[in-house]
Amino acid sequence: MDSDDPAGAAPQGKPRGARAPRADALRNRDKLVRVARTAFAAADGTVSLEGIAREAGVGIGTLYRHFPAREDLVEAVYAAELDDVTGSVPALLQELPPDAALRAWIERYAAFVATKRGMLDTLRAGWASGRIATPATRERITAAVATLLAAGAEAGSLRPDVEPDDAVLMLMGIFLAAGTVDSAPEQTGRLIDLVMAALRPTAIG
Repeated sequence: MDSDDPAGAAPQGKPRGARAPRADALRNRDKLVRVARTAFAAADGTVSLEGIAREAGVGIGTLYRHFPAREDLVEAVYAAELDDVTGSVPALLQELPPDAALRAWIERYAAFVATKRGMLDTLRAGWASGRIATPATRERITAAVATLLAAGAEAGSLRPDVEPDDAVLMLMGIFLAAGTVDSAPEQTGRLIDLVMAALRPTAIG
């Protein structure tokens, strides 16, 4: 039986409520978030919390101990996705030339948008009610793009005159269209290729 709240006294001199989570509890939370990320990305409708718990190999009680409401799980998934997509830039720039790093990052951003789409109704309701904190998503995404564009401009593989927010708006338009019309993945890929072509120096005049 999985249990995140075993009986036992808190360490001496430390309030019970302040004790560090057990390693198995942290593993269960991580599994739940990981499974939920996949489920939200693939969902066409409401995602079953019972299904997430079952796929993660834990009981529904464990899920509710970590995430008492659906909004809590959605917020955790959204935060993890946003951290991943914005934090991936340094590693990509170490592994790839700047223009290739930008193309790879856009693919990662597309996956983030797909996951967000499966959570959108809950996110909007949570933001409106104040149950979910409003993240600085646009600012963080634009900062990531700015870093990639600056590296590309220095290397000569990307235009130096592009406003990062303009590039983000182009990408948002593509992903919005992909989510609201019957757009094939191949078409989305071609549209991203057009954005990349516009960002290269050869696209100038």
